[in-house]
Amino acid sequence: MENILIVNAGTGNLKSVANTITKLGFDPRISSSPKDVLKADRIILPGVGAFGEFMAGLENNNLIPALKTFLNSGKPLLGICVGMQALFELSEEMGQYPGINLLPGKVTRFPDSIQLKIPHTGWNQLFFDQNQSLFYGIAPGSYVYFNHTYYCLPDKAENITATTQYGFDFCSAVQSNNIYGVQFHPEKSQKIGKQILNNFLTMPIYQKETK
Repeated sequence: MENILIVNAGTGNLKSVANTITKLGFDPRISSSPKDVLKADRIILPGVGAFGEFMAGLENNNLIPALKTFLNSGKPLLGICVGMQALFELSEEMGQYPGINLLPGKVTRFPDSIQLKIPHTGWNQLFFDQNQSLFYGIAPGSYVYFNHTYYCLPDKAENITATTQYGFDFCSAVQSNNIYGVQFHPEKSQKIGKQILNNFLTMPIYQKETK
């Protein structure tokens, strides 16, 4: 059986994610150890709360170099909520905090000018090209659960795999090779969320050759 790791950065709804994955028939582990990161076959990086605290949790456990080495092997990682935001260069939440810097772009706050409740909390729709492997078997316009005040602004349009409308169309999912991210919470998104997690956990792994 594959080694599925849920990375513990000290924040995140880890047990809820683990329980959902277990119900899908997998046996995930939760760990903050770089050694476990390097041994994993697939990684899920959940995060809630403040961006700076999440990044501090990764740095304090020396997880960032291990995550980069893991990704360099070609194995897949899925960032959830703040875990997706951490994939970018920086966040403007409560100052400026550097991210893991795997994707070009930044994280910024919803503007008050949208005249909608902030944070963006509750069910909203995903719009995407049906050719996206993470959304296999899911219809565009399906509803998932969000809870966030900040959103991602990728520099490269090709990294955006789904958008959601909340005053304007914002990026709600990303991909670059073996790096995946979703702004919403699949573990709280019932049937659709389970399908997305199952798609991630069953997609082929294209590992790079090592010499």
